[in-house]
Amino acid sequence: MKAEQQNIKRLLNTAKGQIDGLNKMIDDDKYCIDISNQIMATIAILKKVNIEILDAHLKCCVLHADDRERETKINEISEVLKKALK
Repeated sequence: MKAEQQNIKRLLNTAKGQIDGLNKMIDDDKYCIDISNQIMATIAILKKVNIEILDAHLKCCVLHADDRERETKINEISEVLKKALK
């Protein structure tokens, strides 16, 4: 996941900045719809990060696992996807 690390950290820093902005919007009593839009933008970034991490997991951890580990890792990712798709 080394290659993707920089992009993931950049996205997480962006999400962190958006959360800081959300706190300021709340403090400043900004319009509810504007706050909601900012929340959705933050969620979208976090979803993108999660997809990149799961993609890297499949391409690295699952692909290079031995048969016993691979089955465990596939079950793990299946559980994560069930949670994500609720």
